[in-house]
Amino acid sequence: MFHWPISVYYEDTDAGGVVYHANYLKFFERARTEWLKAMGIGQTELLAEDIAFVVSHADINFRRPARFEQELEVVSEITMLKKATLKFHQRLLDTDGQCYCEAEITVACVQLSRMKPHAIPPFIVQEFQSAR
Repeated sequence: MFHWPISVYYEDTDAGGVVYHANYLKFFERARTEWLKAMGIGQTELLAEDIAFVVSHADINFRRPARFEQELEVVSEITMLKKATLKFHQRLLDTDGQCYCEAEITVACVQLSRMKPHAIPPFIVQEFQSAR
């Protein structure tokens, strides 16, 4: 599992001070990116090798509204690891463990220039397998 803190900024909210629904996906994206960085995997280097990760499916459940200035945490775990795809279960929690949003996100590894599936590089597979 990987934990990433999120502060809800004014820009994340609508006129009522509630997190705008699309921004939950941004929170989850940031957490996945930070997980890669924490493992020493730079996306710039992957892009230079014509490799990218793209979201191919998202199933999201909004549990309760997150609000301006809340301190929350994204908890991410890998639930499936295949040759060219990863599935993440991600939850946005408060300090009491209350869930605000959760999602199953499927990410595909692609050859960027062709937007075709590409095997996840072995060093990344190894990092994710050790995280499971």
